[in-house]
Amino acid sequence: MPNHPTPPACARPWLRTLWLGIALLTAAASGSSVVAAPKNNKATAPAALDPYLWLEELRSPRASAWVAAQNARTQAPRAQDPAHEATYRKVLDIFNTRQHIPEVQQLGEHLYNFHTDAEHPRGLWRRTRMEDYRHAEPDWEPVLDLDALAAAENERWNWGGPVCREPAFDRCLLTLTRGGGDATVVREFDLRSKRFVEDRGFQLSEAKQGISWLDADTLLLARAEGEAGSTRSGYARQVRRWSRGSAPEQAPVVFEGQAQDLGVSASVSHTQGQRYELYRRILSFYKTETWLKLDGQLQRLAIPDDADIDFLGTQALVSLRSAWTVAGKTWPSGSLLVADLADLQAGRPAFSVLFEPTASRSLSSYTVLRDHLIVNSIEHVRNRATEWTRSASDGRWQARELSLPGLGSTRFSALDGERSNAYLMHYSDFLTPPSLLLGEGGSDARATLKTLPPLFDASGLEARQHFAVSKDGTRVPYFIVQRKDLKLDGRNRVLMYGYGGFESSQRPFYSASNGKAWMEAGGVYVLANIRGGGEYGPAWHEAAVRGHRQRAFDDFIAVAEDLVRRKITSPRHLGIEGYSNGGLLMGVMLTQRPDLFGAVLSHVPLLDMQRYSQLFAGASWLEEYGDPSKPEDWAYLRRYSPYHQLKKGRHYPAVLFSTSTRDDRVHPAHARKMVARMHSLGIPKVWLFENPEGGHAGAAGAEQFARIAAMEYRFLWTQLGGPRRD
Repeated sequence: MPNHPTPPACARPWLRTLWLGIALLTAAASGSSVVAAPKNNKATAPAALDPYLWLEELRSPRASAWVAAQNARTQAPRAQDPAHEATYRKVLDIFNTRQHIPEVQQLGEHLYNFHTDAEHPRGLWRRTRMEDYRHAEPDWEPVLDLDALAAAENERWNWGGPVCREPAFDRCLLTLTRGGGDATVVREFDLRSKRFVEDRGFQLSEAKQGISWLDADTLLLARAEGEAGSTRSGYARQVRRWSRGSAPEQAPVVFEGQAQDLGVSASVSHTQGQRYELYRRILSFYKTETWLKLDGQLQRLAIPDDADIDFLGTQALVSLRSAWTVAGKTWPSGSLLVADLADLQAGRPAFSVLFEPTASRSLSSYTVLRDHLIVNSIEHVRNRATEWTRSASDGRWQARELSLPGLGSTRFSALDGERSNAYLMHYSDFLTPPSLLLGEGGSDARATLKTLPPLFDASGLEARQHFAVSKDGTRVPYFIVQRKDLKLDGRNRVLMYGYGGFESSQRPFYSASNGKAWMEAGGVYVLANIRGGGEYGPAWHEAAVRGHRQRAFDDFIAVAEDLVRRKITSPRHLGIEGYSNGGLLMGVMLTQRPDLFGAVLSHVPLLDMQRYSQLFAGASWLEEYGDPSKPEDWAYLRRYSPYHQLKKGRHYPAVLFSTSTRDDRVHPAHARKMVARMHSLGIPKVWLFENPEGGHAGAAGAEQFARIAAMEYRFLWTQLGGPRRD
C-alpha cells in the first residue's frame, strides 16, 4: 500500500542516486521481451528444472496472456465485494485531498513543488516564493503541466525530478519516465521561459542514466552504451564529458571502471565557495573508490572503500560503515568524523568526532548548512538531533542538542542547499499528522510553516513500543498502534510490516490511508524493526547479510510470536506485508511459518533466489544476499529461497502478490513464477496482480495507487475476518 514506508533501493545517498540514474542494460525501457541468459554453473536452473522460465519474458504474448488471466481472477472478487468501492473512495480522497503539506525545494529565488490532485493526476510542477509559501493557500505559479505534456505527446509520462544548474538555477535537466520505471528520458528545461530548450538543448533517450552539470554547456554523463561501456551488472562503466551540441556517444571518456565493477558515477558539489568534482568507481553495493579532481588531476580520496564522504567548505565529513584505524586511532563503525581535506589527503588527519555510536544509538543522517551541521541520530528507533558549529577562532567544533517535538520521526533538509543556514524540519508519528517547521542554524527558534490537519480519526488510539526476543536472544524493537481499550483476547486483526535489508531504518510515520482504511475499522498496525535494517547502525545490518539472512527472518517471527503471546492477535487474524526486499521477507514467512499467519501481502518481491542475480538489477545485490552461482552461497540461499521451498500438500495462508510490468529493478517474473508454481501444487488461496505501469513503486498516479490499495485492504480484511462489533 503506497503510504507504508516503502524503503529506498539503498541507504547510501550517492548509491540511491545511482539506482535512479546509471544506465542498466535491460530492454524493459523499450517494452521488449527479456530473458536473462543463464550462466554456466551448477546453481543455474535449466528449463527442465524450472518450467516457468517463460514467465521471465517480459511482454511475450504467452506471458502477457497469462498475466491478464491472473489479473482478471484477482480482480473478480472485488466486483462482488460491496465494501471495495467504499474503501477505494476513502483512499482516493486521501490521495486527492488538497489538505497536504507541499514539499518544496529552493532553486534560486523560488520554492518548487511537484503537486498531484484530481485535476492533475500525473502532476504539476509549480513554484512560489517563501513569503507566499507561508500562507495557508500559497499563490502557485505553474511551471510544467505533466498531464498536458502527456496528452500532447501521447505518452504516459511520470515525473522523475530535476537536476538544476548551480548557482544560477536558470536551467534544469528534467527526468521523465514512461509508466514510472527507473529508466528516464532527459530534457533540458529553461526555468525563465518555462519551456524545453529546443535549439541545442541537452536531450537523452530513455535509459537508466546519471547526469550532473559541470558548467553551463557541459555535463558529466554516466550511461551504459554497449558491451564495452557497461559493467557485468549492466550499469555504466564510463563517465563522459558531454559538451552542448555534440553527440553523447562521441563525448570523451573522463573516468572508467572495470567490467567486474557494479558501475561508475560522477557529481559536482558546491559548499562555502568550494567546488568539488567527484567520481566514484562502485566496486560493489557497499564498497566504492572515491576520486576527487584537484588541480586538474584525479586523486583517490584516502578513506575506506565502504565509507561515505561529504564536504563543508574545506572540511571533509567521513561516515564509517566499518571500524577504521588512521593516524594511530581506531574509530568505530557508524562514526561521523570531520577533518581538513588537505590533511586527510596528506595522511595526517586530525579528526574531530561529530557522532560516535552506542549500543542503542546510531547515526541516521546529517544536514550540511552554510555554517553549521545538523546530526540526526536514532536511539531505540527514536530521533535525537545535535547541531555542530566550527569556531572561526580556533577551528574547534562545538555541539548543542536541538529540541524535537515528540517521539516520532524527524528529518531535516537544507532549504537553500548549503548557501544559507535555513533548514526545514519535518515531523510526524503514527497518530500525529506531519508538520513542517523553518529553522535557522545557531538559533533555537523555529516557525511552523505548515501543519496537516488530521486525515483519519485517531481518537482512542495509542502507539507503543515493545521488544521481542529473537531466536539467538537479540532484543528486537517493534511499534504497535492500537486502541487504548484493546481487548487482549487474540481476536484482533493485525497488519504487520517488515523490511530488514540494505541498512534501511523503518521509523514511525503518518499514513492517512492506513489510518482511514485499516485502523478506523478496528485494525491494529505493527512495524517491526528487524535486523538487516539500520535502526542500530551498520552492525544491525551486517548481522543479517548473506549467510546470516535467517536472523532477519527469525526476528520477524519473534515479533509475530510476541503479538500472539500478548494475546493481541492469533495466527488466523495476523496479516503481514512487505515491499521489494520486504516482499522476499513475506515469501520466506509464507514458506517457513505458514502456521503463524492468516494472510500475506508481498509487493514487487524477490522470490527466486537462484535466478535473482540474472534478472534486471539483481547482480547489484550480490553483497547483500550472496552469489547463487557459487555453490557455497547457493547452499544457504536455497534454504530460504521461497520459490524453491514450496511443498505440495502443505497448508499455506492466503497470499496476494503484486508487481508491475514496468518494474525495471525487480523483475515481475519473481511474483509470476511463484504464483504459477503455487497453482501447480494445488495451493488455492494465491493471487497475482500485475500493474502494467508504475515501476518499482507498483503504481503511477493517485487513481492507480487507490485502486491497488483498496484491493489489498479488502483482501486482508476478508481473509482475516470482518470488523469487531463486540
